[in-house]
Formats: sequence, C-alpha cells, structure tokens
Amino acid sequence: MTRKLLLPEELSEFLLRRYNNQHKAWLLGEGQWPLSVSLGVPTEKDVAGNASGVRRWVDAWTTWSGPGKVSWVSRQWARLGNHQLPANLELATPLETASVLGHGRRWRSVEQRYQLLIERWPQLAGQSVVGRYFSVLSDYSDQDFLRLMAMLSWLEQNPASGLAPRQLPVAGLDTKWLEKRTGLITDFLRSIRSDDTPGDFYSICGLRRPAARIRLRILCPKLRQEVGGLNDIEAPLLEVAQLSISPRHILIVENLETGLALPDMDGVVAFMRLGNAVTMLAEVPWLQGCDLTYWGDIDTHGYAILNRARSLFPNLVSVLMDQETFVSYRELWGEEDAQSPETTLPLLREHESIVFYSLKNERWGSQLRLEQERIPWPAAIERLGKAVASVQNENARQLAHQGDS
Repeated sequence: MTRKLLLPEELSEFLLRRYNNQHKAWLLGEGQWPLSVSLGVPTEKDVAGNASGVRRWVDAWTTWSGPGKVSWVSRQWARLGNHQLPANLELATPLETASVLGHGRRWRSVEQRYQLLIERWPQLAGQSVVGRYFSVLSDYSDQDFLRLMAMLSWLEQNPASGLAPRQLPVAGLDTKWLEKRTGLITDFLRSIRSDDTPGDFYSICGLRRPAARIRLRILCPKLRQEVGGLNDIEAPLLEVAQLSISPRHILIVENLETGLALPDMDGVVAFMRLGNAVTMLAEVPWLQGCDLTYWGDIDTHGYAILNRARSLFPNLVSVLMDQETFVSYRELWGEEDAQSPETTLPLLREHESIVFYSLKNERWGSQLRLEQERIPWPAAIERLGKAVASVQNENARQLAHQGDS
C-alpha cells in the first residue's frame, strides 16, 4: 500500500480538527510547540510505484510559501539513488497554525485582547473563563470589547452600587447590550474576584434587581369597578399586593392565551403564566381566605408547579388535570423537551399522582404531555366553570353548616 503523502492543499483539513479541539487551550499558553506535522515520507517502493505523484508532492513542498518551516530528510536508495524529501512542517506558534487555516487575523485579535485583559487583571492569566469566551475575544468589535472592559472595571470598583442597569455610568452602555451578555459579565467578574459564591447576575454585580412582575385579569365586573374598570393588569408584585379588592375565588392558569380568553366570572380573579414563580402569590395578602383553582398543562412540570402551589395553599383544587382528561385527548398529545427532575410530589392528590407517576414511568409513551391550550375551548370552559362553581358551593355549604352549629 502506498504511504499517504500530505499535500499542501490537504493541510487545512488535517489541522482543522486539532485547532477546533485545542485553540482555547493554546490561547492560555498550553500545548507543545513547535507543532510538527508529518508530511508522510515515501519509501523506495512508493516512489517506484507512483513516481509522478511523489514528484508532484515534492514540488509542492519545495515551493511552499505558507507559515511554518518545512524540514527535509535525505534518502539513499539502491535503485533510485539519493533524494531530498520533505518530512515535516514545523509550525512554531498557534498564530502560524491559525494562519494556515486562514484565521491569522482572528488569532492576532484574540492574543491582543487577551493581553489587554491580563494586563488589567493579572489574575485572569490562564483562567478557563478566558478560553471559554474565545469567540468574544476574536469576534467582538473594538467598540464592544472596550465596552466590556469598561463594564467589568466599573463593577469591580463598585461591587454593591444598588443601581439599575439603566443607571450605570459606562460610556455607550445600553440595557439591550447588557441583557445579551449577563452570563459573560457574571463569569468574568467571578474570575476577577476569585469568587465562586452562588448567585445570579444581579447579586454578583451588586445591581438592583428588576421588580418581580405579575399578570392577572379581574374577571368579576363588580371587582373591576373597584380598580377603575381595569381588567387585564401587569404590574410589580408589590403593587398588585396593595390592591384593595376582595375576590372570593382565585384561578391560576399556566397559559397566557388561555388566561386572556377567560370569560367574566363573578368574584373571580385569574393569574396567568406564573410557572414556578407561583410562590409569589404568597406575597399577595388579599388571596388569604379565597378559594383557589389551578389549571395547568398535563405534564410533569405542570404537576410540579401544582405541588409547589399547594405548599402555599393547601386547599388548592386542580381542574382538567386528571387521567380521564389526558386519555380523552390522546390525539392532541405532544412531548416535553425534558421531564421535571422531581421524582416525588407529596402534595398531589391521588387522582393527580396517578397521572404524574404514569407520565414519569412512560405508561402511555415517552415524555408525553397535553398542553392546556389544545383542549377544545367549549369543553374546557364548561369544565372550568363547573369546577369553580363546585368549589364555591362546597365552601358556602360548609359555612352554612358552621352557622347552623
């Protein structure tokens, strides 16, 4: 078999895999240099069997003008005499390697910006965070990179400013730019401070966290009159908590469009699209003493949210989250991208637990779900109305019984 001879035009393909796997480490000073690429020195038999191919290979490396240095070896063969053959291409630096691949300009930019970072923050030298954000150093515009440096410098010097992002005195900074880079800024700031304390962007940067907002609809016409006729409200949680209303029933629905389509219901206020933030409702004092109904998707996450909500409101009742509903709309099933990591939900009631554990155990299939918005609206709103009325009637009956006693 003829030995594989590496031609210059094949060099990029050979180097690309190594570059992709190791360029981040190379930036941090790792790797063995020079990098030697074997060109595949032929044997006498190879030359005899493919003289023209070997000649073309030798000529190509003789005229090589790219990065690196070609090293040659001498071969003395009985039939063919003495020959000088290219043996290896020695690439002295990552820059030479990147240049072979057409990334020389990009690598220079990376190296220059890395040097700027470690001159400003020596503790970043060799840190994995720098390699992890290689594309930031290579592809950011000069304006964006300087803005990042200025942002990190200001945050380092002002670790607990309590400012909102819009208030930061960094030249050219805008909130959209910042919102897209919260992970990047948090990771760099942690490394600059050598701080692995748990926390999110706002706590790590010492910035004011945006007020938690909540969306609700006041479905009762009489209650709407008490808030100037407002129906659909989205406001900070603390402001919602201060509303002067006294509903009888609270309806929690997971899907926003479902919540927006709900009809008027006497004494009812509906909260929408809370997800795991359902625990925020504990901060709303006028919910205390209300009847509560939860309608979520029939999937593992829906039951996890239901379990969380019931930890705050033990008498919370679910609707349209039973086995009969799930099986009745088999043709409308979808799939969860990933199931909830929860394995036990102790606050579910028996009929809810049956479905949750059946989904986890893939009784009907892999990662199945029934989104609430897929249930036909007439059937859904009829069941929902009956469920709300049933809870209200049961509570009224219990109150009447207590009065008679």
